[in-house]
Amino acid sequence: MSALKFRLPPNDGPVLSVVDMHTGGEPLRIVLSGAPVPDGSTVLEKRRWVRENMDWVRRLLMLEPRGHRDMYGALLVPSELPEAHLGVLFMHNEGYSTMCGHAVIALGRFAVDYGLVDPQGPETPVNIHCPCGVVRAYVSHNEGRSREVRFHSVPAFTLCTDETVNVPNYGEVVVDIAYGGAFYAFVSAQRFGLDVCTSKTRDLVDAAAAVTDAVKAQVKISHPDSEDLAFLYGTILTDGKDEYSEEPTANLCIFADSQVDRSPTGSGVTARIALQYHKGLIQLEQTRTFKSGATNSLFTGKAVQETKCGAHKAVIVEVSGQAYYTGTASFVLENEDPLKDGFLLK
Repeated sequence: MSALKFRLPPNDGPVLSVVDMHTGGEPLRIVLSGAPVPDGSTVLEKRRWVRENMDWVRRLLMLEPRGHRDMYGALLVPSELPEAHLGVLFMHNEGYSTMCGHAVIALGRFAVDYGLVDPQGPETPVNIHCPCGVVRAYVSHNEGRSREVRFHSVPAFTLCTDETVNVPNYGEVVVDIAYGGAFYAFVSAQRFGLDVCTSKTRDLVDAAAAVTDAVKAQVKISHPDSEDLAFLYGTILTDGKDEYSEEPTANLCIFADSQVDRSPTGSGVTARIALQYHKGLIQLEQTRTFKSGATNSLFTGKAVQETKCGAHKAVIVEVSGQAYYTGTASFVLENEDPLKDGFLLK
């Protein structure tokens, strides 16, 4: 058979073109074209507007049949801040996050490779305006290609420690809650008789999702900058190895609607370092390695500077990792398709 020439199939609606990447196994689908420009004068206002008026983009690209339960996306938007090279809204199976570290690592490479910023020396700074604030990424270069990316977080802090919640089917569970651009509850998987690296994913998801539901119902989450940031994003189960060590410590993040992060979770690593620093378990400039319980992929992280977030003592955290390209695609829909808006299996 002769080679078929690429062309779009029959379609009735918008054509959404994307670049697909992954960081530590966690996917990122970056919208290149086809989506409207959201209304709003700030990135947070754009996030609200997209959630209320443009959710079809998220559903079409994240959900089946074009995506899957654990797909993750990035919609590039204009930023109101002059120092930002780009603004971004994060999408997942349930809605829109305020921060995503694995996405920032991927977007750093993308911004350099797609000409959103000009390469500079051995490392190019890229200021990415996320809903939580400006995150400063640094993209390294080697042999003419973008490589590893590190980023400096927004101020990260501990909201509370040793908080007891009543979790149905599991009894009383003691959690810590910390912020790394998004809020997470932290608890050792051993509390549930589980191991983050070897237990069945379904068992880990069930335990973490139950903790998330309990914390949402029983603990007041607040953020000094905006109520839009004041929600629990998910629960991170750890191996319990919070004391500093040169050996990797493993964790698994379950967020949104029981979505499983394949990477060590960039914003989760940020929050976990803030928590360890708060407890005196790690010092400034002391690098730790974090391993994903799902894929064994690695991020490194360290607290680099003390700061404040409202009344909270906070730290700026540096997280490093590597993203890779997996392909490009153009997605279409046909209006008579009864499943054109996307779906998820429960």
